[in-house]
Amino acid sequence: MSKIILASASPRRSELLRNMGLDFSVVVSDADEASVDRDVPPEIYVQELALLKAASTAKKITDRKDAIVISADTVVVNNGAILGKPDSEAEAERMLSELSSRTHQVFTGICVLRIRDAYTVCKAVRTDVTFKELSKEKIRRYIDSGEPMDKAGAYGIQGRGAMLAERINGDYFNVVGLPVSALSDILEQDFEFKLI
Repeated sequence: MSKIILASASPRRSELLRNMGLDFSVVVSDADEASVDRDVPPEIYVQELALLKAASTAKKITDRKDAIVISADTVVVNNGAILGKPDSEAEAERMLSELSSRTHQVFTGICVLRIRDAYTVCKAVRTDVTFKELSKEKIRRYIDSGEPMDKAGAYGIQGRGAMLAERINGDYFNVVGLPVSALSDILEQDFEFKLI
């Protein structure tokens, strides 16, 4: 089996790869994410980001040409607008207020790149998430927990943010940040892994 490199510092993505039974190392991408045009459909945007991260990380690998790189990027989309990680508590409050009582979309782009021949497969996965009605007090308490500040859309579904959601339609792990089912399909069908 090829050596796997995860191009992400996300502890959640690392945990999900471990849960898949994969042995991997982490090499964090230094890609300039601001260079990717946000004025495209979100399913294109997240794939472009994931591809940029995979390519940037592959360039750093000089001693493991047989390795494959797995990268991912997740965004929250509300009413057509991409919500990234909040820059401030005020921005987190605005995002959560906008998500209250509404259904929004979570898109994750994943890319798997084989270094020796640059063979690459990318895919975008969408999950719909419906939030409960959130009072200003509940939003404030959630922000005070600190959890929203490093999460796209200002919430983490795998933590206290689960209490904000009323319904999820699609892959739960996509909302966490790595669509496990889609990734396993790519690894098995395109890279000849035997996962189960």
